[in-house]
Amino acid sequence: MLTSTQNPLIKEIKKLHTAKGRRQQQLFLLEGTHLLTEASAVNYPLVTVCCTPEWQQNHPQLWQAAVSRCQRAEVVSPAVLNVLATTVQPDGVIATARRPAMLTPAYPHDVQSFSATWEQPLSLALALQTVQDPGNLGTIIRTAAAAGVDGLWLSEDSVDLDHPKVLRSTAGQWFRLPLAVSSDLSELVCQFKTQGIQVVATLPDAALSYWEIDLKAPTLILLGNEAAGLSADLVTLADRPVKIPLFREVESLNVAIAAALILYEAQRQRLGIRDNKLFQS
Repeated sequence: MLTSTQNPLIKEIKKLHTAKGRRQQQLFLLEGTHLLTEASAVNYPLVTVCCTPEWQQNHPQLWQAAVSRCQRAEVVSPAVLNVLATTVQPDGVIATARRPAMLTPAYPHDVQSFSATWEQPLSLALALQTVQDPGNLGTIIRTAAAAGVDGLWLSEDSVDLDHPKVLRSTAGQWFRLPLAVSSDLSELVCQFKTQGIQVVATLPDAALSYWEIDLKAPTLILLGNEAAGLSADLVTLADRPVKIPLFREVESLNVAIAAALILYEAQRQRLGIRDNKLFQS
């Protein structure tokens, strides 16, 4: 059992708390039983797994599954695990995994190659510009997966997709939703448009509310920075600007809430639900 926080492995894993460390090592952290369970469910390859003796005793099957798919497995003291964790009260296990190519902006992220990985044309997708809060991004990913989104693109000046809080906030859906970092969202939007996909942007002064447009058609939804919203160049590229009506002089909604509203309106329309009953439009 590893008991020293000065162990070389412990020092290297601790560096993954920072974006610089994750990029240098090309690894990221999976913290907690739930994320490890979700990674195991999709056979995501692991590099290292560290757990406390108590956790190992309480989760023998998950431990064996993780050990079978990792390069190194170590039992560590609770004090060492506390050093490895970014949370105040870790639940006993931490793993590391290779950063996927999707996290590198240089990786090709055109519409055709992205949809080809799922052997189906894109029907509903999200593009996020300069989203800074990891909790917001994680919640959007979790919501997008629940709402049946085909894929999500993120501008490279946003919070890292492998930020520990992003991963925790997705509740494991990080492994189930196709994700990519784009070095040029404007170019990406243009590719969507050439594929005949409508581009919807949220604007506070738009003439139509988000439920007044047809979201049954293949659609890319653009959402912007928590404070500044979307840039002017992306707004110009949008086919359908929409607003989310706000009352009582409220200036804006949390971007994760805005995403949920529009995505579930798209789902409602696509399922043909009106007043809790199926109908044909």
